[in-house]
Amino acid sequence: MRSGVPNFCAVALALNDLGYKAVGIRLDSGDLAYLSCEARKFFRTIEKEFGVPDFEKMSITASNDLNEETLDALNKQGHEVDAFGIGTYLVTCYAQAALGCVFKLVEINKQPRIKLSEDVSKVSIPCKKRSYRLYGKEGYPLVDIMTGENEPPPKVGERILCRHPFNESKRAYVVPQKVEELLKCYWPGSSGGDYPMVFGDVQFLNKRREDLPTLKDTRERCIKQLEQMRPDHMRRLNPTPYKVSVSAKLYDFIHFLWLNEAPVGELQ
Repeated sequence: MRSGVPNFCAVALALNDLGYKAVGIRLDSGDLAYLSCEARKFFRTIEKEFGVPDFEKMSITASNDLNEETLDALNKQGHEVDAFGIGTYLVTCYAQAALGCVFKLVEINKQPRIKLSEDVSKVSIPCKKRSYRLYGKEGYPLVDIMTGENEPPPKVGERILCRHPFNESKRAYVVPQKVEELLKCYWPGSSGGDYPMVFGDVQFLNKRREDLPTLKDTRERCIKQLEQMRPDHMRRLNPTPYKVSVSAKLYDFIHFLWLNEAPVGELQ
């Protein structure tokens, strides 16, 4: 504040006299919230004293190993930063250095399959499924529901029973004001009809393909989906878990298959 900002203002005023307009400053150390507010005050003083239009609107960019926690703290303190330069934490993924991802077989040759485990969270949900997002009166998503592939989809204004896949006491009726189907089959290239695909001795019927969206469209959809969520689902501290349920028919089938596939112990 004693040298950088005054020197910038001196250069910006000189450029203004020559018919050019300066863009702004970058803060990369110190108390970013405090310094940005002080810099904005300085810009307002310069605009008032020298009569340079919009000088107070000079851009203030902040950097210096910024992450989600830093941004959240800055927003709570209040600041005058217009843009954030995030590099290190963006490209190196400090929070999760490795992606844990597992594919589970749920059906083969039209035969539903289930993976059993003593850990209920690792028990898979069998058969081909369709997924829907159910919205309430306030426009927020209430719950996602999975159904069997051949089940009729939920309808707006019609009550549907949503069940926890494994806890029989957790269930609720939902009357959706909007229903959105979530899953589509994407593949590079143009859309086409269903056709068989063969892997070894197994034949699959390939689904009709959707055209892949552009990276820009994917980004915009992601932002829109996040904006639609209730604030308590998105808060950083103790967020409310968002529920994913199954239809009553799929619930019954999960437990029917579970009982049929689970080995029965014998005591002697």
